[in-house]
Amino acid sequence: MNRQKEGYRFYRYNGKALYAKREISYELRLNAQLVLDELCFNWNKLKLEEAINHSIDTGNKEQFLRLSKEYRNFVWE
Repeated sequence: MNRQKEGYRFYRYNGKALYAKREISYELRLNAQLVLDELCFNWNKLKLEEAINHSIDTGNKEQFLRLSKEYRNFVWE
């Protein structure tokens, strides 16, 4: 078998210059993730508390028991 030769030709890129983005540090990413987790946790807990209070106000026992069972995950300290 004959060896096949490959030739490459490079052309200058005429478009807009591309710049690499700086990597975000691990500490900053971790801190941002922890803040977002805390915000989501507090928001979900608040909405669940509002739903529990609404079920108490309306006297819906089944909904109250279901929601209070879900609420235990937020106060397992």
